[in-house]
This record gives sequence, C-alpha cells and structure tokens, in this order.
Amino acid sequence: MVSMEKIVAFCKDNGLVFQGSEIYGGLANSWDYGPVGIEMLRNVKDAWWHQFVHKGKYNVGLDAGILMNTKVWEASGHIKNFGDPLTDCKNCKTRHRADKLIEQFSDGKEHVGGWSFEKMMDYINVNKIKCPNCGKCDFTPIRQFKLMLKTHLGVIEDEASEVYLRPETAQGEFVNFKNVQRSMRLKLPFGITQIGKAFRNEITPGNFIFRTREFEQMEQQFFYNPCEKDYWYPYWKNYCYEFLQKIGVNKDNLQFRQHDKEELAHYCKLAFDIEYKYPFGWGELWGIHDRTDFDIKNHQEKSGVNMEYFDPLTNEKIMPFCVETSVGANRLFLVLLLDAYHEETLENGETRVVLKIHPAISAYKVAVLPLNKKKHTEKAQEILNLLSDDFSVTYDEAGSIGKRYRRQDEIGTPFCVTIDDETLEKETLTIRERDSMKQITLPISDIPEYVRKAIKI
Repeated sequence: MVSMEKIVAFCKDNGLVFQGSEIYGGLANSWDYGPVGIEMLRNVKDAWWHQFVHKGKYNVGLDAGILMNTKVWEASGHIKNFGDPLTDCKNCKTRHRADKLIEQFSDGKEHVGGWSFEKMMDYINVNKIKCPNCGKCDFTPIRQFKLMLKTHLGVIEDEASEVYLRPETAQGEFVNFKNVQRSMRLKLPFGITQIGKAFRNEITPGNFIFRTREFEQMEQQFFYNPCEKDYWYPYWKNYCYEFLQKIGVNKDNLQFRQHDKEELAHYCKLAFDIEYKYPFGWGELWGIHDRTDFDIKNHQEKSGVNMEYFDPLTNEKIMPFCVETSVGANRLFLVLLLDAYHEETLENGETRVVLKIHPAISAYKVAVLPLNKKKHTEKAQEILNLLSDDFSVTYDEAGSIGKRYRRQDEIGTPFCVTIDDETLEKETLTIRERDSMKQITLPISDIPEYVRKAIKI
C-alpha cells in the first residue's frame, strides 16, 4: 500500500488537497481541496446521494443548519457525554488521547470505550506505554476533554449567547422528524439523509484528512416500527458495504468490527464499523448504529412536542426506532485515493503513476487532446464544447501526446480523446482508456454514449 506521506505529496502536486493557510505557515490539521480534489469530493457526495436518496426508495433529503438551539445538545446527551480522555506527557508536554495510546500499543486488540479513567491509567502504567513523541512513560492523570466547539451569537459574549458548532449532523434529522414526515406525507419506514459540515475539537487530529476538526458527514437516520428491528439493521449494514464495492473500494481492505458493550456510545444499543486497512492500520470508515428511540424520545421529553408517529392503518401511536449510517465524505475520499493509487513499470522501464479510480468519482471524465496545436485546435474546441454539455471535461495541448496521457493517468481521467487528421476528414476520434491504455476509433457522435456507460455506477 502507498504511504500516507506519498499520498500527501501526490495530492499537493496534482491539485487535489493543499495545506490550509499554507503561505502563513499553515493551520494545524486544516486542508483545502484544490481544483481536481474538489471535483472528486463532489463526485463522492453525488454518488452517495444518488445511492441513498435517488435510488434509496425509502429516503428523502434534508439540509439542517450548523448552529442549533443549545437545548438540542442537552437533549441528545452531547453536552454531558461527548468528550475524549486526555492525558499529557510530563516530559515533553505533548497531549494524547489515552484510549488511542492503549489501542495503538495493543495493535487494536483493546477497544477501551466504556473503560473508566482509572482503568485506562492503570493499563498505561502497568504496560509502561511510552509517549509517541519522546519515548518516556510519565503521563498526567486522565481527564475529560470536551469535543464540542463553542461560539457566541449576538453582540455580547456572555453565557446567554453561547452556542455550539454541531459535532454531528444527526440531530438535524431528529428534530425535523415531524416536519419531514408531515410535509412529505411519509409512512414508516422512511429515512432522512443529509450531507453537511460538522466540527469536533479533536485532541490528536492527524493522518492527513483521516481525522480533522472540520469535516463533512454523509448521514442517514432511518426510522421504522420497532417490531421490524431484526430486519432493518442488517439491511442497511449490507447496503453500505455493497455501495463501497460499487464505487471501487477493494473488499480485501474492508472488514466489519462490532463494538463491545462497554464501547457503545450513550445513544447506541448495537454498532458495527466498516473498517478500512489504512497505511497506519485498520481504522473506522463507516458506522452503522442502532440508536433505538433514544433521540426521538429525548427530544419529545425535553421539548414537550409529541414526536410519535400515528399509523393510519392500525390507529396506533408509535415511537419509531432508528438505524443510523454515517460516513465521512473526506474519509471516503481518502480511502478511494489509497485504493486507486498505482505505480506501474512499463516495458520501456518507465514508471507510470495511474489513479485507477472509479470513472464516476474521477475529476474529469474525458481529456480532449489535439495532436497538432495549429491544425487541430479549432476542432478540439468543438469536441470540448460537445462533451462539456454532459461531462466534466479537461483540455490539454501542451507537450508530447505521451506526456499528456501521463498527466491524465495521474489524476485518474478515465478517457482521453485525440483529435488528429482523421478527425477532420472522417469525423472520428481516437479514444484511449486509462487503465489498459488501449485505443479505439469511434465516430464523434458515439463518444458521449460510450463514456456515459463507462461512468455509470
């Protein structure tokens, strides 16, 4: 597998991801998506939305606000429970998550969710776990570190104006449950989905875009009658896994991991993670959680608003249960890059870097390449305009045709079309496929349908 260091350099060199505020020395764990990267990230989100909303016959979409009434976070339990165990190295003063120190030391065999601070501290001391920075084993007592980022509304920064940047998008779906159900006349079962920014004041963000303080979630809250609980959880667990394979994630790099009882979040009865084998080891990619009626019931109690669903067929009032599926758009983007990056040695000894990413995710579907700048540019512009009506297309006329092919291979463009003398004479194009490097000649009129079939998920 490619190293994370190589992927970071690759992303910067090819316009995928840049260090945030780089000209001022950067901002720790802040990343900006470049011209190629933002196209790919948008395609990741579009693919998810298509699969879970357009093709997900039970689901509708939502876009809730980032700022919410503070009472939402009191009802959800985040203000009381949402934090990480923090410890400092007394020697070098670096800060660490105690649970991650233990998990890394045990090579992932220990999952410490639900452990008391005392139990974690004992484990660290008994096993003489060393500070990753200085190698000493001398840590401060563990204390709770709040993950929610606080800001102020209004002109006076007093306690009355304190609000939080949302640490998850899920609560927007829960508080809008009745609005969505009534306005869309939905019957159970149905899901509410959204894509949006969330913010967490992580102690130890890192590994490039794997863990950041500002990130984008793609979440679904699926509501159903509790009597159907044995059906819907495995249904969505399998649905998520199949989607990953549809967009090109290698199943050999995927595994399910069930959360231990002590590890479960305060709102959760059952949880599985789909984990991916990153360069640094197995880590979470996608969470599938059985949230029961925890959130709906709590919001009903705290708000005084009846959140029950009335079944018109049975005249029964139902407090719906919920299956949550949650994946980070940025983390899925990273997984697709890691899986797609290849270095190949060609027959002439040259190394070809090629991003074998699913055509639906690639930034550009077609590169238009005039063979001769003087003779073929006008026709190439005509082809560019034709294809741009249906696809994201790029244009390159600089350098030899071989170098231009290599540039497109490196950013994952699945097809290159070459405009040559035969194009002018016969209205045909040579189209080259990225992975195999095979070339065929097709009439110009056939190119859009040829590409359309190839990029379909």
